[in-house]
Amino acid sequence: MNMTDFLDDIPVRNDMQTVAFYNLENLFDLVDDKHTNDNDFLPTSVKKWTPKRYENKLRKLGFAISNIGKKETGKHPALVGLAEVENAKVIEDLIKSKHLESCHYKYVHYNSPDERGIDVALIYDTHAFEVLYSETFTVPLFDYKDLPDYTRDVLLVSGLLDGEHVYVIVNHWSSRREGEKETEPKRLASSNKVIELITSIKKENEHAKIIIIGDFNDDPHNLSIKQLADCCNLFNPMEALRSFNRGSTYHNRQWNLFDQILISENFFKPSKDLFEYFTANIFDEDFLKLFNGKFKGSPFRTYIGKKYQGGYSDHFPVYAIFKK
Repeated sequence: MNMTDFLDDIPVRNDMQTVAFYNLENLFDLVDDKHTNDNDFLPTSVKKWTPKRYENKLRKLGFAISNIGKKETGKHPALVGLAEVENAKVIEDLIKSKHLESCHYKYVHYNSPDERGIDVALIYDTHAFEVLYSETFTVPLFDYKDLPDYTRDVLLVSGLLDGEHVYVIVNHWSSRREGEKETEPKRLASSNKVIELITSIKKENEHAKIIIIGDFNDDPHNLSIKQLADCCNLFNPMEALRSFNRGSTYHNRQWNLFDQILISENFFKPSKDLFEYFTANIFDEDFLKLFNGKFKGSPFRTYIGKKYQGGYSDHFPVYAIFKK
């Protein structure tokens, strides 16, 4: 039995909505963009990024997204934050792909100054969410020579989720490529930027319901996440999910839970007609995993180095469910 079979007979829960986050791992189109570092992802590159491979990745990512939270809610997610998208075109291609074309998704996306040319975005089901306002915020970073260093902007989207006002902040913080300790100041700078943003939202609306999602390139126990949660009174359901044999990404023989969802504590206020926090999880279904070899159980990727694998991403999605 494949996954679609056993998820198709789950009754749709109209009192629930799923908010998810997924790092799509290098979702680049096939066109050479002079302003971004996309040379690896062209039909003529060593990786041979062909139309067939691009379509295959879109179809697979669409299948994964359409099933996030479906076991609990019987339907696709209302909101999905995305990381590592090259531009608006790839998001359009994704939401028109086979498994998402009936999900009524639209998107919020801005080009950011990231040197690799990858951005964050938010896709939303127009039947569940109405965008009121969106804006991006640049994180000021400097390298060891005190020259500007560019990373992904932080995306804020304010809107109505089934009529209730919520704020969603989408993140993709600086990677650990040059070492965890060496790059930590960059993630702390992003953390400070989000704290600043939440503080200004709460000044305008002290009862604001805020959902922070992203690939933070830090685990729940790291300082950048801890200070964000503590300063802004946030609950991090991911703290309880991380273990030595489970996470959202696998590197150097170790699991990390870099992909997280944090929420303001007013999601725990009991209420008849407003959303309350229900549950959160890593969406690590078997079809997203390598099923054999020494990395069995880790995310099934599109490439390993230059070698094409035909998988999904090097990250599993994460999600939180809210219930009225």
